Amino acid sequence: MQILSSLYYGLSRFNSMLLLVGRQLAWMCVALMTVIILLQVFFRYVLNDALPWPEEAARALMIWMTAFAAPTAYRHGGFVSIDMLQDYLPPILRTILIISLLLIAGVVLIKLFELAVNFFGRGFRTTTASIRLPWDQTEKLKRAWVYLAMPVCFGGMLLINIELLIREIGSRWGNEKDFPIPAKPAALMEQGG
Repeated sequence: MQILSSLYYGLSRFNSMLLLVGRQLAWMCVALMTVIILLQVFFRYVLNDALPWPEEAARALMIWMTAFAAPTAYRHGGFVSIDMLQDYLPPILRTILIISLLLIAGVVLIKLFELAVNFFGRGFRTTTASIRLPWDQTEKLKRAWVYLAMPVCFGGMLLINIELLIREIGSRWGNEKDFPIPAKPAALMEQGG
């Protein structure tokens, strides 16, 4: 169980670092998206000359924001779940149910990650409709750079899934103190999440 505890500790620390970076990038995406939309409102309604790229850029930033934030939500139970059944089960059956669900989620996340990597690769064959590269205004952005958000999202969620699985196994059949639940970020605690 000591090996499992060490693995959990290392993975938990690594995930915490990745999630911190992801949360910072997520709020930057939201801020930039807000500025872009306000810029478009100004150009469209004040100058009566709408820009061609803000809607597509804001959509890409929304996708990236979701990719950066989803692993944190997964780690701290931020997704909608139905957990009333497990509350009525004896501890061993509850653990078996949770481990089974984490294994199923892991298989799904592996498949989604694989599909997302393939989708990213195909994205180099197409370009965005209106976002041009700042250093070469004749060249449009490859869609692959927007699609890269999905492997980032599913890869992060898969790492969290492995952490949750190790924690569930370790805390049930080992010393629970060796598998502590990571602290929630301050922003989630303020929101009561």
